[in-house]
Amino acid sequence: MSSTENLNLIPPLIESGRFHQLVKAGQTISSSFSPLDNSFSAFITYTSTDIPSKEKETKSRTDEEQPIYFSGIDVVPSSERRLFITDTLIIFAAFNNLVLSAENHPVGWLQDDNQVGSMKKLAIDYVNFIKECWVHASQPIPRPEGPLQFSSDHYRSLYTCFSLFVVLYMPEPGYDLAPVGDELMEWLNIHFIEPSTEEGDHLSALEKPWEDESFWPYLTRAILRGLTKSSAFFMGTLLRHESEDLQRLTTTLDSLVKNQPRLQEFNAERDFAFSFRRWKDKVKAFRIEMDEIPEDRRFDDFDNWWDRLSNIVGILEGRSEVIKRVCEELGGDWKEVCVAWSIFVDPRMQRQHLPDVVGQVLGDMPPDPTNLEDMIHAAFFSGRPAEGLRNASQLDRWLAAHLASIMAPLQLIDAEEDEDADLSTRDEHVLSYADYLHSDPALWRVTVEYMYSCGDVGKERADEILLRVPLRLQEQNSEENKIRAGDVVGVLKDVNQTCFQHKREAARRSVCRIAAQTLVQKKDYGLAVSYCISAEDWVGLGQVVDRVLDEYIINGPQIFSQYAVAIAPSAQKLRTPKGHGLSVHRLVFAVQYAHLHELFERHEYQEAANRIVSIFSQDVVPKSWWAIVLCDAVQLLEYGPSLLFSSSSASFMLQKLNEIFIRASQGSGDDYLIVLSRTLKGGGETEALERLRGVRLALVRYFARCTVFSAH
Repeated sequence: MSSTENLNLIPPLIESGRFHQLVKAGQTISSSFSPLDNSFSAFITYTSTDIPSKEKETKSRTDEEQPIYFSGIDVVPSSERRLFITDTLIIFAAFNNLVLSAENHPVGWLQDDNQVGSMKKLAIDYVNFIKECWVHASQPIPRPEGPLQFSSDHYRSLYTCFSLFVVLYMPEPGYDLAPVGDELMEWLNIHFIEPSTEEGDHLSALEKPWEDESFWPYLTRAILRGLTKSSAFFMGTLLRHESEDLQRLTTTLDSLVKNQPRLQEFNAERDFAFSFRRWKDKVKAFRIEMDEIPEDRRFDDFDNWWDRLSNIVGILEGRSEVIKRVCEELGGDWKEVCVAWSIFVDPRMQRQHLPDVVGQVLGDMPPDPTNLEDMIHAAFFSGRPAEGLRNASQLDRWLAAHLASIMAPLQLIDAEEDEDADLSTRDEHVLSYADYLHSDPALWRVTVEYMYSCGDVGKERADEILLRVPLRLQEQNSEENKIRAGDVVGVLKDVNQTCFQHKREAARRSVCRIAAQTLVQKKDYGLAVSYCISAEDWVGLGQVVDRVLDEYIINGPQIFSQYAVAIAPSAQKLRTPKGHGLSVHRLVFAVQYAHLHELFERHEYQEAANRIVSIFSQDVVPKSWWAIVLCDAVQLLEYGPSLLFSSSSASFMLQKLNEIFIRASQGSGDDYLIVLSRTLKGGGETEALERLRGVRLALVRYFARCTVFSAH
């Protein structure tokens, strides 16, 4: 499942061998990668923007008719594959957490027996899960979604490779120097079943099975594989053979096979070694007994039974040349020879000694170079895990990534980063797998989990993916109330949680800023403010508030108030952060100014007057809005039934008004009059000042009314 190295476009953009014509025309083939996944587009473009005038017409026509090819580097995972990917992520995350916890412990903690045991349990979880997938893929059940993207044989290959890795490189704690033969034989018998059950059923149904040509190969292989029950059954049938010599020899052979010492039967390896030597002496004695059989009594009507029996005894004697020859005759390969070697030739063989034997065997029986599974097995048997990893990446990048994540803490591959690539071997394979996952944008959560487990390169790439995850804000209407209350929901919530989990605060804030910008375009200012606050983007918050205030200038107080109401909950919850008071003050002003117009709408003029004085005294009103608020105060100053402002409050507003006139005369009019000027269609600073003179006149009249009222 390696990525595609060559992609063929059909029909071709340019015929093979004619690229020079494209170059002559000043054109070339360009491509552009998708920001959403790892797909790309290919198309023809001009190599220079300086196009001769006589070609402009042709270029225009070519641009209109130019085809664009869209293609993907990887095949998008199907539903069955996606289930495999997401379920194994659980094991990967647990393993990665175990490795990360080593940072809080002394050096070498991860190689402690307890931690090695924990890693082995998780590795076995991988093996068991792959087995379940293989069994499921093998079932002849209806598949409405079409055939499986990966065959059952593919999952079987993953199963054999991963389980072999566990057998060879993850022994039980304290057993790393123990003989490995029994474990290898168990692995071989589980994954490469020989002799077949069908052969056994066929032979067991015969009255004289030794007359069948498959009898002796079946019996030989059963003994070679340590299948005691099968071998005992068919040796029992030989007791009915017409040769008394064979009957007698079979009785002894049956006893030898049944009593062959097995390591798991002993508490100490030396006891096993002593028992095995005694057993070997009995095999030698049996060979002597066989050799005493005269040549003319070694045949029956169908075969030379003595030669067949001699092959079996040669295996029990541990004669490597016999084992090689017999395995070849039986159709076995190098794996069967190596495993049999560890049982019969050198039963005390340890894992570190296996590569020496494998090297001898592979010299005569090399692995199949066209079979990646066999090449991976050969690399693991030979003690070359890094080579096995390279082959695994060609078979399935899933396999390479998860093997590499285990090999690194076991110190089987270099944990240090490559100086040229800034990546360790482990991270290289994990990121390659993550690139494959990126072919499906819906798997972004899984993709970034793998990327964040890598070094800085992986973390930066994961950040970029999160920045490009479609937030689908338009689908969150049902949860709008939660968002308006300051909660983050939907896809954005998932992205936020991912960033928190991996301590990627900068990425989280960037995503929230993107969400806010999107919502501003939709004039959903309430949500935009919530996301700006979540991102602690105070500059962005100020920009959103400015957009809300612009609604007053463009559409008037009624529309402005509707938008301002949406941002009110955020203003109520927000405390002024140190260093970012300006944006927050503008937010508070927008909300309070909208409330002022609501008071006007309800004719609550006294409250409106109090609100104007309050926002000025609290220094909430931006200087550019002083003139607007003072103009709003005119109708309150001219309110007939009663005086709404105290004389001191009126004096305070007059001070603000005078400051505007003074600053304008000093050339700083834009700081105070820009908003008022925009509300005056086609007006400028002169018109704005003229409008403020009306405010001054209203204040003068108000002071006069105050004098009259005080006189009474």
